[in-house]
Amino acid sequence: MRCQSTLKITSIHDAPKGFSRLFSKQVDVFGIQVFATRRTPQKKVLHAASVLAQYLDNDSDGHPDNELVIQAMRKSKGAVIMFATERAAEAVDIHQYIPERVWDNMSLVGLYGEETNPNGAARGEFDATYEEVLHLITSAGYANAYPDVFGEKSGTAIAKAMDNARGGHFRKVPRRYPKGAWFTYDDKTCDYACQITEYIYWGLTSILGAQNFRGRLEDISEEWRLNTAAKVKKGDPSLYKLLTDPKYAFPTALPDGQYSPR
Repeated sequence: MRCQSTLKITSIHDAPKGFSRLFSKQVDVFGIQVFATRRTPQKKVLHAASVLAQYLDNDSDGHPDNELVIQAMRKSKGAVIMFATERAAEAVDIHQYIPERVWDNMSLVGLYGEETNPNGAARGEFDATYEEVLHLITSAGYANAYPDVFGEKSGTAIAKAMDNARGGHFRKVPRRYPKGAWFTYDDKTCDYACQITEYIYWGLTSILGAQNFRGRLEDISEEWRLNTAAKVKKGDPSLYKLLTDPKYAFPTALPDGQYSPR
């Protein structure tokens, strides 16, 4: 599927049951939807959609770089949902609008307009779009397209690399990580599959340069130590090899939120 030359916000249409009661607009990116509430700023919605498009079509030729990943995302009904603020999201009983059976049958990631920061690095602010959109692509896409390699379960290639990065195999977050571990995510609500999602995010965004700006390493060092491509290549060669292997077609350039296919 070719992406339209210009991403456009439209009124919500052909959406899953109940979505039109909560979200008022959407952007289609290769058949993957970004849904947003009325109060979510237009420019933030377009930025999120552009980052999604650039992750998926990193060479900007108008076609997805990895069709298997796109197919997996569509099959799992992957989508991004956007609220203006975290407070706005927490104030809503989602299942009052969207049936639980619909919600549970989709792969969704949430992104708030207030944490969507185009060109944030220049101001010393991280753009959460890089994280949340990538979570959707790897969890709904790569994990299903390559289950033995990127599957979010014990024994896959990415899981073995993560176990090494954490200093051991931990089904749950340990009380304390072993000395020498460089991936030490300690959110106890994040299960083993979630840890893999976070691990890939840290690795790929570090390789692409998203984690390398003034003050960023100090902010993230309690979770992740390898914030540049050189550090990942040297410190976690297994992860670096997986994420730079051309056959998987991961992005090689950091999106700037200005998707303009040739």
